[in-house]
Amino acid sequence: MAGNVLAVTGLHKSFGGLKVIDEVSFDVARGSRTALIGPNGAGKTTIFNLLTGVYPVDAGSVVLAGSDITDIPSKDRVVHGMSRSFQNIRLMPHLSTVENVMLGQHARAHSLGQLLFPLGLVARNRWRAEAEAALAEAGLDSYPGEVVANLPYGVQKRIEVVRAMISRPQLLLLDEPAAGLNDVETRQLQALLEQVSAIGVTILVVEHDMHFVRNLCDHVVVLNFGRKIFEGSPEEVHRSPVVLEAYLGTDEPGSGEGAAGAA
Repeated sequence: MAGNVLAVTGLHKSFGGLKVIDEVSFDVARGSRTALIGPNGAGKTTIFNLLTGVYPVDAGSVVLAGSDITDIPSKDRVVHGMSRSFQNIRLMPHLSTVENVMLGQHARAHSLGQLLFPLGLVARNRWRAEAEAALAEAGLDSYPGEVVANLPYGVQKRIEVVRAMISRPQLLLLDEPAAGLNDVETRQLQALLEQVSAIGVTILVVEHDMHFVRNLCDHVVVLNFGRKIFEGSPEEVHRSPVVLEAYLGTDEPGSGEGAAGAA
């Protein structure tokens, strides 16, 4: 299905007298894998928090799949088709893998009875079966009963993706998913996200690892000091003098590899 799944127009956000997001606009094409990059403090996570309703928007609009969600409460945006992970893992460490995934099903519960099923009060039900199947599809079927706190960091990162996906989003937002992962874990995460993309879910990712971005994404939006300074393909971003200057304070072509590594 063609068109944009997300349209961000003229976003502004200030904290006190400090303007942190200034007139940011961009679209995310349906089915794309888009990255939001920029130096530390550029406003990437703030943009995510505005998109998901964690922070109220001072001005501008956020339209998801044709619906204006700018003023919709954060907890209701999942129903409209938006799901996210966070920079710091927010799994319940004392619960099992499958129980953590089942927590993500609450957004689809429409009655008290349905709400109780993901809590695990009934030992065998379609909710648990669905969560186990989702873990199996992600290559995590070895861990359903394992307490999350005992699992490797890279596995926990992938479990977060599965939990976000269980709400059946149209748009999946990932905040630095590759941070802290080794090369093997990064490749496993990339494979999972390619699998997610293949079923039609649009991905918007904040990431510093430009190697990961180049391998995963087909479009990149670049922020600096709360403003959008460039957007294009990963290759175009890698060659852009304005992007290189934002990262390294120079527009010399020979500085490209360093900028890509820092993104």
